[in-house]
Amino acid sequence: MKKEKVFVKIRSEIAAGTRGSSLGIEAMEIAAINDKNTLFKDVDSVELADQNHLLHDKIDTPHAIRIEGLKKVLETLMNGVKGELDKGKFPIVLSGDHSNAAGTIAGVKAANPDKRVGVIWVDAHGDLHTPYTTPSGNMHGMPVAISLGADNLKNQINDISEKEKTIWNELKNLGGIQPKIEPSDVVFFAVRDTEEPEDRLGEEHGIKNYKVEEIRYRSIDVCLKEAEESLSHCDVIYISFDVDSMDCDLISYGTGTPVQKGLDEEEAYTILHYFLSLKKTACIEFVEINPLLDNKGNKMAETAFGILKRLVKDL
Repeated sequence: MKKEKVFVKIRSEIAAGTRGSSLGIEAMEIAAINDKNTLFKDVDSVELADQNHLLHDKIDTPHAIRIEGLKKVLETLMNGVKGELDKGKFPIVLSGDHSNAAGTIAGVKAANPDKRVGVIWVDAHGDLHTPYTTPSGNMHGMPVAISLGADNLKNQINDISEKEKTIWNELKNLGGIQPKIEPSDVVFFAVRDTEEPEDRLGEEHGIKNYKVEEIRYRSIDVCLKEAEESLSHCDVIYISFDVDSMDCDLISYGTGTPVQKGLDEEEAYTILHYFLSLKKTACIEFVEINPLLDNKGNKMAETAFGILKRLVKDL
């Protein structure tokens, strides 16, 4: 039976280090228009409020930049996603920067408080930093840690302020549930650009990462089936797709933190399609499309839309 789909759009980019991911949704819509595709007209959509006006304000939390605004964004997204799931709909979240995933995961968990949530994380980055370990303070590198309720104090390099600490603890406890996910319920695909504190946290918790070379050497089918089996104890699955999981030289540099030697378009589609076809998958999110950084016109948005339209056909 086909699922009733809804686009949940949130343009927040306050947690990114570069500007422009708030324009990613429009860039995909332009790609659809140029493709003469009516997907964005045919599927209902919900627009959620962002806090992008805060980009003009002075930063007073250097290890968790704009964390106060991000808390509002994540609460908004949590409530929006939960609301759509409670209506029996399948949310396709279109986001700005990847910090928003923490709000989406919180929404999936809030709609399924007694169920175990599994996460398929398709990204060049592990996003396992915390205010205690971040070298940049950009919170789009923290959503997995937020969802795990992790501080990673063993690898602390920053002394954070009381304000940062207080709001960070509130982020981890969004919806009154902490943690939202267990480390054994997270599977990375294509993660290849991480820093030592993230690596140590990932190793400590045994988070599996199917690197690009492993996917190609062992075959993508083998890796997908193995990943599905590892999440067999989960009741609900959420998929997060950061377009920087794809090879920037092959596709485009139209994303905030492009990384070489990533997935090609077909590999990305195959991973997403596999998990989207599982009955227990409840939500998917597209993030970090940045047309301002695109070195090939609107190529990243066109590629992401090409993947999206194929996936929606099968939902």
